[in-house]
Amino acid sequence: MASTALHPPTLAEFSQLPNLEESPAWELLNGQVVQKPMPTLHHSRLQKRLVSAIDNTSSPYEAFPELRCILSQNSIVPDITIVHQTRIPTNNEPLQGVPNWLIEILSPDPSTTKLIAKIQISLDEGSQLGWLIDSQEAAIMIFLPDQPLQLLSGDRLLPVLDEISLQLTPNQVFSWLQ
Repeated sequence: MASTALHPPTLAEFSQLPNLEESPAWELLNGQVVQKPMPTLHHSRLQKRLVSAIDNTSSPYEAFPELRCILSQNSIVPDITIVHQTRIPTNNEPLQGVPNWLIEILSPDPSTTKLIAKIQISLDEGSQLGWLIDSQEAAIMIFLPDQPLQLLSGDRLLPVLDEISLQLTPNQVFSWLQ
């Protein structure tokens, strides 16, 4: 299913590919068709705990693991997609547009550059926040529109969306792996 350099697929062509929703998911990112790697135990545990922590707040946002998002020219499947309740699809379909907040969890296989590109593309199209979690370094990269990258570790409070009442530090996040 890899694309050729002579003719990268359009979003419309990508959406018609067979086995698009097989696991792990396929994505279209900057004209390249790539399959996400199978998650590791640490990846799955962080994903499960973060979705639960976000959903247990009384906010108008909901967190979804592996929800496809259709952007202007890309089709991405963030590890965690956080979306305002007014934007949640009513049918069993992908999210149209970028998530309000996306979280990616670095596993041994994926390219850090591709994950950063996915977050940056989302920010460019309107996402308000992106996290890239690196459990090997016990650090979380924070991406905000028009602001420099922040690298947080230890007991520093992680930024969340304004309407989400969640106080979480990198140490708390990484303690879930023990």
